[in-house]
Amino acid sequence: MSPRKSADKELSKEMILKEARHLFATVGYSSVSMRQLAKTLNCSHGAIYYHFKNKAEIFYGLVKSDFFALNLLIDEILLSDNLPQQKLEKVLLCFIEFGLTQQNHYSIMFLSKEKEIQHLLQIDSTKTYEKLIQSMAELTDHKLDPASIWSIFLSLHGFITFYINTDLSFQDVKGLAQFHVKNITKNIL
Repeated sequence: MSPRKSADKELSKEMILKEARHLFATVGYSSVSMRQLAKTLNCSHGAIYYHFKNKAEIFYGLVKSDFFALNLLIDEILLSDNLPQQKLEKVLLCFIEFGLTQQNHYSIMFLSKEKEIQHLLQIDSTKTYEKLIQSMAELTDHKLDPASIWSIFLSLHGFITFYINTDLSFQDVKGLAQFHVKNITKNIL
């Protein structure tokens, strides 16, 4: 048996978050315990408690940073010098690319089914959804009703979930993603 890592010398928050992300995405939030996480990190569970007070705090740390990263990507596109139609296409494609290149992130953000953590997802997922709504409203001449916006989101989400966890990368399906986005935008521009 190998010696355990010292909490303050080797184990970092980043190491814990990285392993927790992998476990949450592969076996689900409710199936992961602090002891199991410690075992995979080869440390005591007390070492994890040194950094986080509980599993929910670890989970929330992950989703908060993931939604922040996605929102930042969208903001960069909105601040670019592209024409409105190009910005809209890039925002929608960015969402698909994020989902397919950051599959563990996306799974935790949008595919977690555990009721225990739904409230942790609500605030930040709502901010991202509102950012998408705002982007579509600002970049189109048509007034989009809530049902149309929700349909667009579901179309993007469906594309991602169809390809997530396959052997295909975003680069493999990029042409299809661009075609999908163009079909969406031609109906709202």
